[in-house]
Order: sequence, then C-alpha cells, then structure tokens
Amino acid sequence: MAQFFYVLFILLIVQRLGELLLAHRNGLYIVKKGGYEVGKEQYRVIVLLHSLFFVALYTEAIYLGSVAPPWWIVPTILFFLAQGLRYWAIFSLGPYWNTGIYVLPDAPVVTKGPYRYLRHPNYLVVMTELLTLPLIFGAYGTALIFTLTNAYILSQRIALEERALAEVTNYEKVMAQVPRLLPSKLEEAVRDSKKKV
Repeated sequence: MAQFFYVLFILLIVQRLGELLLAHRNGLYIVKKGGYEVGKEQYRVIVLLHSLFFVALYTEAIYLGSVAPPWWIVPTILFFLAQGLRYWAIFSLGPYWNTGIYVLPDAPVVTKGPYRYLRHPNYLVVMTELLTLPLIFGAYGTALIFTLTNAYILSQRIALEERALAEVTNYEKVMAQVPRLLPSKLEEAVRDSKKKV
C-alpha cells in the first residue's frame, strides 16, 4: 500500500503543477480579452489549504503510519471517478477554466458538459478528493479537518464567484435552473455573516 501511496502522491503533485500552468495560460488569455481576476486574497488561502493538505496527508499516512481500511477500494473508485469529472469540466470550459476566479465581461456562460447538470462541478471534484484520498490510506484526521475547512472556504468562494459572474454576464439567468453545489441558504448565511464583520 505504501508504494501505491507514493505513486498516487507524486502523480497528484504533477497534476497540480500542470493545472497551475494551464490556469496561468488561461488567465493570460482572459486578461488579453479584457477580463480580470477577482478574489486574489482568497485564492492564496486556497493554495495554502491545498499545500497543507499534502503535508498533512503525507505526515498521517507515512510518518504516523495510518492503516488503509478494508474498504479502501470504495474511496479509491470515487477518487478516480472524480478525476474523470475534473477533466470533463476542464475540457468543457476550455480557455475559461481556471484555478483562480477570472471573469470576462459579456462572455457566453458555459452550459455544456457537466455544467448542464451542476454549477461548479470542479469544486465537487476538489471536495471529493479531499475526502476520499485520505480515506484510501486511513488518514481520518486529514480527511475530517480538510473536508470541513474546504467546505467553509468553498461556500465563500462560490458566493464570490457567482457574484462576480453575475455582475458582468447573464450568469444568473442562464444558470437559474442548474442545481447549486452548495445549498443557496448556506451561501446566503456566509454572505450575511461576512456583512456583519
């Protein structure tokens, strides 16, 4: 199981680096077209969260010697299904896909691929990864801490992203019938709590 961990761990780091390169290229494309980035401070928090996730996972699985549960195949299957969804989302968005929040005024809202069925499917992928990857190796602490932390951060990020898109595109009209990743009441509660601070 340790060998499987190292292979998967290295592949994920390579994947993340590749995504950062793709995101940088796509960001330059959007800016060149007249778009801009929003939520840069929040993005730094997300990068920190994901970096700490890898450290925590490695620490719990290797240094603390967590043991894979007998049902490890279940989170493994879910993890790899999430990868399929990730690339479906990336290919569907094309040059508009990014790890940051980039908006392009009056750009057409993408409604193909998984975006026909769910807003922000890429965030569902991230949520699934942060839960299932640690569970494969019995790293329950990492799964719990990062799943909960990520859910809170994503509730803020989704609200910010949807607000930014709604300001410069017909996002709300186009996506009105597409289910939300997180319940709208949760997003509203997060927005209200931020207003009070």
